[in-house]
This record gives sequence, C-alpha cells and structure tokens, in this order.
Amino acid sequence: MKIDKEEKVTTVSTENIYRLNGRVPLRKAIPFGMQHVLAMFVANLAPVLIVCGAALVKGTGEHLSSAEITQLLQCAMFAAGIGTCMQLYPIWKIGSGLPIVMGVSFTFLGSLLMICTNPELGYEGMVGAVIMGGIFEGLVGLSSKYWKRFLTPVVSACVVIAIGLSLLSVGMDSWGGGSGVEDFGAWYHLLVGTFTLIVCLVSRYRLKGVYKNLNILIGLIFGYVLAVIFTVAGIAPMVNFSGISKTISEVGVFSIPKLVFFTSHKPVFDLGAFFTIAIVYLVSAAETTGATTALCTGALDRDIKMEELRGSLAVDGFSSAISGCFGCLPLTSFSQNVGLVTMTKVINRFTIFMGALILILASLFPPLGAFFNSLPQSVLGGCTVMMFGSIMYEGIKMLKECRFDDRTMLIVSLAFCVGVGVTQTSANFFAAFPQVVGDIFNGNAVAGVFVVSLLLSLFLPGKEKE
Repeated sequence: MKIDKEEKVTTVSTENIYRLNGRVPLRKAIPFGMQHVLAMFVANLAPVLIVCGAALVKGTGEHLSSAEITQLLQCAMFAAGIGTCMQLYPIWKIGSGLPIVMGVSFTFLGSLLMICTNPELGYEGMVGAVIMGGIFEGLVGLSSKYWKRFLTPVVSACVVIAIGLSLLSVGMDSWGGGSGVEDFGAWYHLLVGTFTLIVCLVSRYRLKGVYKNLNILIGLIFGYVLAVIFTVAGIAPMVNFSGISKTISEVGVFSIPKLVFFTSHKPVFDLGAFFTIAIVYLVSAAETTGATTALCTGALDRDIKMEELRGSLAVDGFSSAISGCFGCLPLTSFSQNVGLVTMTKVINRFTIFMGALILILASLFPPLGAFFNSLPQSVLGGCTVMMFGSIMYEGIKMLKECRFDDRTMLIVSLAFCVGVGVTQTSANFFAAFPQVVGDIFNGNAVAGVFVVSLLLSLFLPGKEKE
C-alpha cells in the first residue's frame, strides 16, 4: 500500500515515521530523534569552540574563560533545539513545517573571527552583529515571494550539488580523526571509521522494516563501543572521559542557559560589523534554500512550496537572532541531517521533535552534553560520508529535471569551475579585494557557485539568437 507522506493521521503507528504529520510511538520516535542529534552534535559545537576560543573581550584584550566557553556550548545546544522546534511547528509565517534540524553554522567562521578578534569590537561586537544580521535575514525570508523567481531550477540544483561537494571533505576529515589533530590519519582512526561504515551498511541491508533506517544510530553505537574498548585497553586514546568531570566542575550538573543581556558581555551594535556579516547571511540563505529544496525533492518527492521557503528562511534568520541573544553564533539548516532524512525517508515531524527535545535537555544538563561531545570524530566520519554523498545525489536528480542545452551547460560548468575552483587555488584568489570577500568565497564553494549560477541565470539569454 502506498503511503501518503503528507496525510495527517491521528492513530499511533510505527509506519507513521514515513509520514510528515503522523503519530509515532515514543519507543520509535526517541531512537530516530537521537540519531539526528548524534549526526550533528559535534558539528554544532565545533564553530563555538573555534570562534569563542579566539574571541577577545571588548576593550580588555583578554579571552573568554573556560567556564564561559562551556556555558556557550550549552547555549548552542539550547538554541539549536529551539530553532529546530520553530522549523517543525511554524508560528505565523515563521517556520517551514518540514523535518529540518537547525544547528550552528560553519559558514560564518571567517567573518565572525574578523569581528571578535578586533579589540575595539570583540566578542560583544560579534554578538551584536549576529543579532542584527539574524533579524535582517529573517526579513529577507519573509519577503521571499518577491525574489523567489530569480532562483531558477538550475540555480537550486547547482547550490544543492555544491552543498554536497563542500561536505565531502568534512566527512573525510572526521574519518581521519578530526581536522587539525596531531594523529590525523592514524591507523586506529581509519579502522574505527571503516568499522562504523561497515556496520551502517550491514544494518541498512540486513535489518527489516523501519529498523533498517536506524543504521546510522547503530553504526554510531558500535563505533563508539569499539573506540571505548581501544581507550580502556590502552591501545589508542580515542574517548576523552575527563571532559565530563571537567564540565561538572566548571558548570555543574544542572544549569539554565543565560541571556547575554544579563551577563558581563552585553552586546554592542556596530554598523560596520553588521555589514561585514550581512552578506554572509545572504549566503546562508542560499544554503538553506538549497537544503530545504533538496529535502522536498528527495524526501517528499515534490517541489518546494513558497510558504515553506519563506518559513524556512525566516527561521534561519530569527533563530540566529535568538542564538545571538544567548551569546552564541548564527544557526542554519544542517545539511547532514537533510542527508539523513533523504536517505532514510523518515520525515515525521514528531520524531525530529524528539531530537530537538534531547538537544534542549542536553543543554540543561551539561554532563549529558559532554557525554555526547565525547563521540570520536572517526566514528562520526564513518557514518556521515553516506549522508553527505546523498545530498549531492539529490542535486544531480534536480539537475536532471532541467532542460539540457547550451545555456544550462554554460551555467553549470562556469558555476562549478569558478565557485569551486577559487577554493582550490594555492593562494588568496581575492587578494586585491577587501578581506571579507576572500573570507566568504575562498573557503566556501557554495557561496561562489550560488553567485555565479545566479548571475548567469539572470543575464544569459533564454534562447539563442538566430
């Protein structure tokens, strides 16, 4: 029997995990929600560690304390949970009603580091820019009906493919042990990552019914157990248990996230910092547009609706502003979770809502968050390579629906040649431009692909002249 994916069903059934609006028993909803949390947990915290570890306190030249950074990690989980709830269950026009998981974005790293390491702006100036930029993107999202026509199918397809391509190195970095670690590529990282991937594949093909779609969670569990065995047996230091006790000593067992307005680091609203970050918010909007489109075409087998795009972008912006109010970084739709949804076809909103609640609970109980954060990168890498590849696959499917002619060939080939090519150069391709331009395009293929494909789509003639 064919399931209507968007039919509202009031009866509780396991099969409802394949329906957007069905009721799912908790014994099924919790593990599927947990799978989403584990898929994005480390990536949700990493940008906070990078930016806030380098941030300066305005006017002092001092860095944030270890306890303050731990509290910001707590706020990152809380904000991601709230943002996900906003996506799942819209309020007014804010929210898409789609199974989208929100998390702290890597896209903003360059611009945020530029602001927060400036002694005259510091961490406080960065927080103010995050809040103003989030409101700006939220308003852009609410006005999407006026500019949606410029995002032609070929532009959307290019952006989705670029998102998948940009994530491939992230998955392989994790598989090798994590970007920047001294033992990157060590045999135990490669072994544990390979073991995790094999468990995911075997689970996908050997388990029956809905359980086969828990293959990522099963792979994470088995990979984590192997990493713990390696650590306890003294074979390789893969799991850092000391982080849990350190978190308890610094923050405590229970802690409520604090608004930045009631701390000693009240936000500073600077117009220059806002303009520095505003264009990055537009790039984030393009990524969210591509991810939401990929979810609709890959999981719901239909095109995205205007109200879904408007709501998704509005949450992308306004949830970032909320995140800034807690002293944290901007949020965006997490592509790895979009890949998980499109791969498993588990689109139930209540199931994803369980994941959002787990994130919120983890933020209230810091030791729980520290436990999730102890998940080795190689375990995560073994699971995510499949999900990241599935995003690129959905983009190729979208491209297949476009008209294949010289115009499409020029748009696609130039978009990827320029957009991806500048990220592969041996030096700063935009050295002659302001630093913010290089920060946006040199390290983000999605931004370049989006801008080039959009401009070509606008200015190349639709039909060849005789």
